[in-house]
Amino acid sequence: MARNKHPEQTVQRILDTASALFFQKGYDKTTLQDIIDATKLSKGAIYHHFASKEAILIAVADRMGEYNCAVLSEVRDRKGLTGAEKLREMFRTAVRLSFQSGIVNMLPFLIENPKFMALQMESILNEAAPCYALPILREGIADGSIHADYPEQLAEVLLLLSDLWLHPVLRPSTPEQVRARCAFYNQLTRQYGFELLDEDIIEAMVGVCRS
Repeated sequence: MARNKHPEQTVQRILDTASALFFQKGYDKTTLQDIIDATKLSKGAIYHHFASKEAILIAVADRMGEYNCAVLSEVRDRKGLTGAEKLREMFRTAVRLSFQSGIVNMLPFLIENPKFMALQMESILNEAAPCYALPILREGIADGSIHADYPEQLAEVLLLLSDLWLHPVLRPSTPEQVRARCAFYNQLTRQYGFELLDEDIIEAMVGVCRS
């Protein structure tokens, strides 16, 4: 069998195709045969790179995460905002990225995968909190817009709560439960000098919640 001279291009082709199918049809209604047919690759070529449809889903989510990091880096490095303003903007951007229709459609299936949830926790604690939230919190402490004695721990707690406990898709909830959690989250952060959830964000969360 001829060697594939461009394996990276093949992987991108599989992920591009799978992303489009997952967004259009939903993960559960997309079969591996659908991906094979759309890419015009053999089953062997698919399995050479991915052991299962689930493995493709994890790779698609990882690639989305890389894109999100680039967007959040721009917010973190933006000039002309206080730390508190920048933190609100980063949170608003993260919510917008998280609630894109295609991603929302995939999340219920991702959370059933223990590997994905473990990677999510690892990403929050080892990347998102120290690389994005923490520098902004320190900026806010320096400019007086944020008041916190333990910025490292606050960064972790803010993201663990928002990305897991507060997320209306990761945790099935009624609209009333979502609003109550949002109110508590704002009450919690207010003691540090800021609120992260305005009415637009709360309504966006309510709009995608699933009971």
